[in-house]
Amino acid sequence: MTTYIQLLEEGKKILEVAGIVEAKLDAWYLLSDTFSINRTQFLMERNRPKELEPALLEQYRKRLKKRAMRIPLQHILGVQEFMGIEFIVNNKVLIPRQDTEVLVEEVLKEKTGTVLDLCTGSGCIAISLAKLGSFQQVDAADISVDALDIAKKNAERAEVQVQFYQGNLFETITKKYDIIVSNPPYIPKEVIKTLEPEVKKYEPYQALYGPNNGLYFYEKISESAVNFLNSNGKIFYEIGYDQAEAVYDILEKYKYKEITVIPDLSGKNRVVKARR
Repeated sequence: MTTYIQLLEEGKKILEVAGIVEAKLDAWYLLSDTFSINRTQFLMERNRPKELEPALLEQYRKRLKKRAMRIPLQHILGVQEFMGIEFIVNNKVLIPRQDTEVLVEEVLKEKTGTVLDLCTGSGCIAISLAKLGSFQQVDAADISVDALDIAKKNAERAEVQVQFYQGNLFETITKKYDIIVSNPPYIPKEVIKTLEPEVKKYEPYQALYGPNNGLYFYEKISESAVNFLNSNGKIFYEIGYDQAEAVYDILEKYKYKEITVIPDLSGKNRVVKARR
C-alpha cells in the first residue's frame, strides 16, 4: 500500500538529485498523467493508502528515471499545450514554447488573408492560426519529413485544414501569400553548447542551429519572400532577444517597409514584422 503524496515526494527527491529545477512540478505532471488523476482528486485522496496497479507504479518510476536523465518532460508525456491546443511532440520537432505565442497572437491580428508558415516543425504556428483565425488558407513547409509527419497528425487532432509542403524553405512553394510567418532556427552554435541538457541533447539540432551567428535563415527567407508575398503582404518572424537590430537591418536591406519590433511579456524583443 502507498499514497499519492508518498509517490509525489519520491518523485520530487529523485528529480531534485538530478538537478531538475521544477522537480515537484514535473513529478506532479508525471504522477497525474500516469495515474490519471487531477488536482482535486489528488487533494482529496493524497493521504489515503491505495493498492495501486504494479504496472502503473513501474511506469511512473520509469518515467521519473527518464526525466532524471534530463529527457524533456514533454517528450515523456508526448504532448505540449500551445495556444490552448494540445500538440504531439517528440525528439523530431522543437517543443512549442510560450514565447512563440507572441508571434501567433500578432499574426492573428491580421484576421484575414492567406498564410505560409516556414520551418513549421510540429505545426504549432500554422495549426493555431488555422484553428483560431479566420484566414482563407494556411499552408506550412518544413525540410524534415519526420517533423511533417508529426505536424500532419497535429492538424488532424486539431481538426483543421493545413496544406503541408516538404522542402527547403520556398523550394516546393509555387504561389504567393498575404502573410509569411516563421520561427526559424536562430541559435548560434556557441550558444547551443550553453543550453540546458533537455534542449541541446534531446531537441533536433536542425531546428535550433542558425548559421551566420543565428541570422542565416532570416537572410534567406527575407531575400526570397519578396517573390512569394502579394502586394503589401506582411512577414512575421520570431527572433532571439538580442537579434532585433540585425533582423531589422536585413529586412531594410531587402526594401521591406513598416518594420516593427514587438516585445514578449517579459519585455524582451521577440517578434519582428514588416510589409513588402
